[in-house]
Amino acid sequence: MSVISPPPGGTAETDLDSIAEVAEKALERITAAKADISRIIFGQENVVEQSLVTILAGGHGLLVGVPGLAKTKLVETLGTVLGLNARRIQFTPDLMPSDILGAEVMEQAADGSRAFRFIPGPVFSQLLMADEINRASPRTQSALLQAMQEYHVTVAGQPHDLPRPFHVLATQNPLEQEGTYPLPEAQLDRFLMQIDVHYPDMDAERRILLETTGAEQAVAQTAMSAEELAGYQQLVRRMPVGESVVDAILKLVRAARPAEDGSGDDVKKLIAWGPGPRASQALMLTVRARALVEGRLAPSVDDVLALAEPILQHRMALTFAARADGHTIRGIIQQVKEKIG
Repeated sequence: MSVISPPPGGTAETDLDSIAEVAEKALERITAAKADISRIIFGQENVVEQSLVTILAGGHGLLVGVPGLAKTKLVETLGTVLGLNARRIQFTPDLMPSDILGAEVMEQAADGSRAFRFIPGPVFSQLLMADEINRASPRTQSALLQAMQEYHVTVAGQPHDLPRPFHVLATQNPLEQEGTYPLPEAQLDRFLMQIDVHYPDMDAERRILLETTGAEQAVAQTAMSAEELAGYQQLVRRMPVGESVVDAILKLVRAARPAEDGSGDDVKKLIAWGPGPRASQALMLTVRARALVEGRLAPSVDDVLALAEPILQHRMALTFAARADGHTIRGIIQQVKEKIG
């Protein structure tokens, strides 16, 4: 098993020991966070796990689902449980970039002198919820690009650093597309994972009915601080990754790309464009985070297969002929998984 380089003066063995020690404490905190979230969000175990994995991996998530599936409630609960300063922006067609980033205003001092002062926008938070992100114009959507990738924004030529950790969890309604502006591929690629939110099963919906319509409702409690979370994010990057997992990631991502010379197998011929190296990086981080969430010190090939769809589905597109024949992105990813499974 390959191990991430140990600190100067250390060895792989001592580094693994220190990782195991920190991971035990992290697992206790993460388990408490999951339990607290489950008191508020019912029947969405996979969504909760993938959201935690996204944040532990240090990335941003795109929550896709029809209205009423607790997407907004989930983000609000995550902010409280993880000890993050959370803010929410409702994206609308008339939203301007300054409404997100902030603006400079001129102020006059008592002595009559004037100076510009920067008033930070809601992007200056640790967990930003971009509600219905595809309802804003491309100009406003692009205001988040620099923040999501470089963790600072530029206003009036001056850079302003964002607080760390910084995460964007955006929601998107897949049904109502009239009056929306689909996210460009460049911005989609900045989301570490696309998390599909499905309807709850019968038992979960029964619990929702009984526990959310009474006089008293459960309230989320803080399970960790932002500083602890930042430490766990560094722990994820130190976790060892076996060669078999690295090979599985490379095979998976490369199999989801079209053949450059026009040849290739039947699956490759159905793909118009596929995931780039950023998808491989995303898998390297998220498989470690998933292992940590599940109480393991190293990821396995099963983690790669489990995260293939949320990592790849927003980073590839099918040819017109493939769509006409009824093929879907999920179906193609399943075929790719079977090749390496």
